[in-house]
Amino acid sequence: MKTTIDQSDFIAAFRAFDRYDQFGYKALCILFDYLEDLEGDTGEDLELDVIALCCDYSVDSWEDIAQERGIDLTDCEDDVERMAAVVDYLNEHTRVCGTFDSNIVYCSAF
Repeated sequence: MKTTIDQSDFIAAFRAFDRYDQFGYKALCILFDYLEDLEGDTGEDLELDVIALCCDYSVDSWEDIAQERGIDLTDCEDDVERMAAVVDYLNEHTRVCGTFDSNIVYCSAF
C-alpha cells in the first residue's frame, strides 16, 4: 500500500521527526523536487524515510563545502564563479539537487 505525498506532507514529515531545521524550507522544497524528478527518471517510487534522507543529503554554503573539501577557488574572480566551481566539484563526485542564495543542496553520502 502506497501513499502519495505532496510538498506540504514532505515538509510536515521533517517537522514531525524534528529534522526541519537541518534543512529549512527552501532546501526541503529543492530536495522534494529533486526526489520527485528522480522518481520520474527511474520509474520507481521512493519511500519517505526522513532519517535516511537526513543521513544522505545536506545543505551547506558553498564556502563551507569548499573549505571542508579543500576545493581550490583561487582562479575564481567572484562569488558567482566560486559557487559554480563548488557545484561543478560536487557534480563530479555526487549529485547536486539544487541551489539557493549561497547554499547547495546535495547528496553528502560520498
